[in-house]
Amino acid sequence: MSKHLVLQTDFGLSDGAVSAMYGVALSVDPTIRVFDLTHDIPQYNIWEASYRLYQTIPYWPEDSVFVSVVDPGVGTERLSIVAKTADNHYLITPDNGTLTHIKQHIGITEARIIDERINRLPNSGESYTFHGRDVYAYTGARLASGVINFEEVGPLHDIEQIIQLEKREASINDGTLIGNIDILDVRFGNLWTNIDRELFIESGIEYGDSLEVTIENNRRHIYKNIMKFGRSFADSRLGEPLLFVNSLDKLGVAINQGSFAKAYHIETGANWKISIRKATNLIYC
Repeated sequence: MSKHLVLQTDFGLSDGAVSAMYGVALSVDPTIRVFDLTHDIPQYNIWEASYRLYQTIPYWPEDSVFVSVVDPGVGTERLSIVAKTADNHYLITPDNGTLTHIKQHIGITEARIIDERINRLPNSGESYTFHGRDVYAYTGARLASGVINFEEVGPLHDIEQIIQLEKREASINDGTLIGNIDILDVRFGNLWTNIDRELFIESGIEYGDSLEVTIENNRRHIYKNIMKFGRSFADSRLGEPLLFVNSLDKLGVAINQGSFAKAYHIETGANWKISIRKATNLIYC
């Protein structure tokens, strides 16, 4: 029985690129089940590709095969690899930082470099700009359908050499929680931080507490205000900000029925820092 094949790209769906990847997979095995994680990763945004895999992979059955193509270095000497995770999933991607969150939070037990002499779409050897179709979808389908096993992907790759993006860990400093804005809940504009619920509780904060929240980008203050920590959006009034625990058990920041990201022009990544502490009598507007 074929395993699941799950595709993620920054291609969008306005042309035939994703459909071509589907076609390649089905040409390998017409019975293969192909699914979309997302094709709306912002162009070239390796950080977001890394996070979306981390957000999604734990909820798929073991042995599912994921193909992630956010590849600004396509056609260069960057490696194409397949990584096996600690919970027995397979990730096919350029070695460009896409595996950052998976390696740090889930774990990678083995990695292999794709041998394109074997694992490349026939008659595609002169094309160097669509590895998503010619190498990744093809190899992913062969692995998911059992045409090849993991060892037949290619030679071993040292796990310690897998490229990682800069990623800071959340911490507590003198009663202040310090973390990063890891990603956006895109449709609703909520901010998802890297601050775990356990760390939040360790700081002594409880539901209903008023908290001073500061957001900076490269030490430039973007936002500073007081908001409450609530169990759900019902704990705030329409248009009010609040802190909450999101679906990944991490701290989120939102505006009730509004987009926090759009309202304050917030983006994501290692340069976006958030600080949280119990509020004093000061009120920021």
